[in-house]
Amino acid sequence: MTGHTDPAPGAERDEAVDAARREIVRVGTSLFARGYVHASAGNISARIGDRHLITPTDAALGFLDPERLALVDARGEQRAGDRASKTLTLHRRIYEADPTARFVVHTHSTHLVGLTLAGVWSPDDVLPPITPYYVMKVGHVPLIPYHRPGDPLVADLVTARIADRAAGGTPIRAVLLDRLGPVVWGPDAASALAVLEELEETARLWLLTDRRPEPLPAPALAELRSAFGAAW
Repeated sequence: MTGHTDPAPGAERDEAVDAARREIVRVGTSLFARGYVHASAGNISARIGDRHLITPTDAALGFLDPERLALVDARGEQRAGDRASKTLTLHRRIYEADPTARFVVHTHSTHLVGLTLAGVWSPDDVLPPITPYYVMKVGHVPLIPYHRPGDPLVADLVTARIADRAAGGTPIRAVLLDRLGPVVWGPDAASALAVLEELEETARLWLLTDRRPEPLPAPALAELRSAFGAAW
């Protein structure tokens, strides 16, 4: 790693930050072991109050050092760790746009990147609602047009989608970046991972069946909204 930044004089090490460090390392190790990430692709962050902890640029998520994670203050200035991921702006903007978000994960998951290459179902919904758990756990996932990795314009596009869906009463938990993969978020790591896993699995199922399955019918979707509060 390069660009290591030592803690500023008087910088606090507190239990919440240390717990977030451990959680990010745990999630990165799990994603790598299960094939959701490879090489140095992807990034993970957590919000701790008005601060953010994020994986360093070009970090291998399966081999993270908790002390080298980048700690960023409320002004966006880095206070500790190696140089923050180039997607820091996107992560910070997601946290601003969705007050419930506390954990963000971006991967280059194989089937979801493959889906963008093969063709998504629609720009507003990259996959059809073919299973009840996709509807319940994931919901609507829009496609974000291709921009280079780290392009700040992506943050504008993502936050606009978050605002539009929230205003329409169907808040989103994920977007799919064209040719780059999913960005998912939630109130904690477990929630974000549940979205990522169900999203990747549904992409795999749809591609394995040559994109032939029909969406669940309207009465079935209405039942999932009524019974489980699905945001669809």
